[in-house]
Order: sequence, then structure tokens, then C-alpha cells
Amino acid sequence: MSDSKLPQTFLFGFLFLLAFLGLAYLASFAEFQKQTALPPLGKISDFTLTNQDGKVTTLADLTNHVWVADIIFTRCAGPCPRMTAQMKDVENKLPASSNAKLVTLTTDPDFDSPEILKRYGEHFGADFNRWTFLTGTKSEIGALAANSLKLSAKPIDPKDQKNAADLFIHTTIFVVVDKHAQLRGIFQTGGDDVDWTNDVEPRLIKTVHRLEREP
Repeated sequence: MSDSKLPQTFLFGFLFLLAFLGLAYLASFAEFQKQTALPPLGKISDFTLTNQDGKVTTLADLTNHVWVADIIFTRCAGPCPRMTAQMKDVENKLPASSNAKLVTLTTDPDFDSPEILKRYGEHFGADFNRWTFLTGTKSEIGALAANSLKLSAKPIDPKDQKNAADLFIHTTIFVVVDKHAQLRGIFQTGGDDVDWTNDVEPRLIKTVHRLEREP
């Protein structure tokens, strides 16, 4: 091969390498998008509940907002205080520019009146402009929690209760809903294998930001 052809051969080789690397990048990016996709997991049905100020709250109040929801009860001596503290962590991590909302349902509406929910929220330093605590009838809460948000709760038989506050078994998850009232994410908040600070919370916050960027 003549010396004049060497630069041309080198150039073709270099371009081929760039093309190969470009294709490899696109393939890996497509796989990344596939692995991190957030397909809708269900549609949130309309509801009518009462917030901590005694005001009616419906799905329309959350339309065009990404929101994070959980279910607790204020008399809970188990995971509820931890979950509410974690929801407060989420509130603290959301920038002032974010329009995301936080929603906490009670599974104990017979006890958790709006006044009690407000005191509970105040105890954890909740910003009620962003964070709403909801109560209502058992059937209304059950319909939203179980049918739409995949949040389950059931009373514990009195004979199986370990103490006076051992009233319900409920899920220890946060769920994320997009601006179009579609369930898009489920995050476990408790358990020995859950690293809330370094794993779950950062992924949840990223999910909220990602959904806020969607049209």
C-alpha cells in the first residue's frame, strides 16, 4: 500500500469506529429508556373526600399536578410515624418551583377527623399548601386507596391486636401519580432490605421530576 493511501485508510477506520460507538451508544440509551420507562399502571378514579381544613377535595384539585400518596392512621404505633417522616423528607427535597403535591389518606376515618389530621400534620411540620391529609367515609377512602392507588388496609381482629393502637394492617408504600391522573410509580418505604435515604427517596424524587417534565 502506498504512503498516500495510509491517511485515507486511517480516516475510514476512524469514521467506522465513530459510527460503531454511536450505534452502541444509541442501543444502550434505548435499553436504558426501556428499563427506566414508567408505563401507566392504572387510572385514578374521581373521588370526594375532606381535607385537614374540613374542605371538600376531589381529583380535580390535583389535576395537572404530579402527586405522591400514602395511607396511614394517626393512632398508629408501627410504621406510620416513619412513613410520615419520610413523606416530610420528600416535601423538603422538592424545590419551591415544583408543583408536585403530597397526599396522605387515613385508614381510620372514624377517629381521624379533619382536626386530628391537621394536628398530626402540624406535628410533622407539613406544609398544607403542598401536603393534603384526607378523610371521608370508609367506602370512599377504600375506593380511592384500593381500587385506584393500590394502597390496601384492613382492620386487625380485636383478639389479634397486640395493643390499643394495633388497629390496622396497611401497605407501607408511596405511589406516584402523573398530571393526567395515571398511577406511574410504586415505592416501598419500609423493610430490612429498604435503603430509604440512599436508594428509594432519590429514585422517587427523580420520578417526580421526570413526570413533571412530561407534557
